[in-house]
Amino acid sequence: MSTVHAIFEKGVFRPTEPVQLPDNCEVEFEPRVITTEADLQHQQRIIEILSRRYETGVTDLAERHNEHQP
Repeated sequence: MSTVHAIFEKGVFRPTEPVQLPDNCEVEFEPRVITTEADLQHQQRIIEILSRRYETGVTDLAERHNEHQP
């Protein structure tokens, strides 16, 4: 049997095309998330933003760490 593409929705895997299996048969599979090009571009943009350095003028940021702790 070939690969079955499905969408996980409300706790159920819903095939995106007809599947040739008998009713009530038990199957075993290992889900793998499919990443689109748009997903990869979005992730790259996030990494780019997070990797930027900013000059704060404070030489020791760790010195003020506990100021905002409860």
